[in-house]
Amino acid sequence: MAPGTAKLNISNVPIEVDPAAEWKQIFNEVWAMQKEYFYVENMHGADWKAVKAKYEKFLPYVNHRSDLSYLLNEMMGELVVGHAYIYPGDQPSTPSVRTGTLGADLEYVNGMYKINKIYTPLDWNPSLKAPLAIPGMNVEEGQYIVAVDGIKLSPEVNLYKLLENKVNKQVVLKINSKPALEGARDVVVKPITFEQELSLRQMDKIENNRKKVDALSNGQIAYVYLPNTGQEGYTNFNRYYFAQMDKKALLIDERNNGGGSVADYVIDLLSRELIAGWAIRDGKPFTTPGNGIYGPKAMIINENAGSGGDMLPYMFRFKGLGKLVGRTTMGILVGISGYPRLLDGGRITSPNFGIFDLNGKYIIENEGVAPDVFVEQMPKDLLEGRDPQLEKTVEILLQEMKTYPYKEIKKPADPVRVN
Repeated sequence: MAPGTAKLNISNVPIEVDPAAEWKQIFNEVWAMQKEYFYVENMHGADWKAVKAKYEKFLPYVNHRSDLSYLLNEMMGELVVGHAYIYPGDQPSTPSVRTGTLGADLEYVNGMYKINKIYTPLDWNPSLKAPLAIPGMNVEEGQYIVAVDGIKLSPEVNLYKLLENKVNKQVVLKINSKPALEGARDVVVKPITFEQELSLRQMDKIENNRKKVDALSNGQIAYVYLPNTGQEGYTNFNRYYFAQMDKKALLIDERNNGGGSVADYVIDLLSRELIAGWAIRDGKPFTTPGNGIYGPKAMIINENAGSGGDMLPYMFRFKGLGKLVGRTTMGILVGISGYPRLLDGGRITSPNFGIFDLNGKYIIENEGVAPDVFVEQMPKDLLEGRDPQLEKTVEILLQEMKTYPYKEIKKPADPVRVN
């Protein structure tokens, strides 16, 4: 540094940004990233230079970052491919308020709230929180919430208004056996987020389905739900599959599977066959492999299962593990990896690895995986407590169990090795 000069600290110096110039730069970057990263050079048949010209003419009319995102979304839509995502960058955000929830079905009764159902973590889900199901709290279904933090509930005072900004903070509820303040007792709870309550509700649904399958099959069919093919899905599989080794058949439910990885781990385990038995002096023989359900299998699929949720039923069918029941999956399986960030911190994806079969034909993308047995699921069915897809799958498995060639593991007679 020359004598008499000073180092300029620019950390607090305002930088002037020309939004129109920035948005044009981002538009060009997105177009170029798709051109260079997309998994096939022909861009699915789209004339990519013509596509740029088609949408570039709208740039002068972009007046907000959300306008730009809309424009980019339309341009990327010309590729007709899944996993083409846009994550907005620098744009104004509106304030949000986190409203606490109580993990329960509540019925509005003259301004107060009757507790119709309390959701629990079922004891083996330590990551889940259920505000009203804590031991010793003694809150029961059928009771009423009549006040929050000393404020009586009424048609003019909404419960959820009083739970704003109360997530994971202590809140005093007055609980009573009747919709009245007189005789109520105080209970201290910590409300949870809406997302945490959804997790409680999903776990409740999984358990209800497991119990339904158990009842319909007289305890013979195992039920395993895979919400995705990521960590949560693997956790669910390991918990429910290995806990039901005594069952004679297996129902895998992957409806609404959100994808993640390619779950060949699951398929490998489902493909296991009995190889040998091991005799011990006292007790029943054990086997190699040591764990597995060695009977008929079936999988329920639907239109909301995609990505890894597309690949899972494809592999299930490829291995000949059993029938697919339900509706055709989403059909989005061209994968994504990492990409440079945009000038304003936003991101996009460019699907850059496509899947093809052993005959050299691209598969699944924009097609999905079709079921062997088509079963429609209507909202009316669910509202009335029916699940036609699950019920049909149980019916199929019960029929297959009648003729399935189960291998009997029978201890042989003691060998004689004396000459």
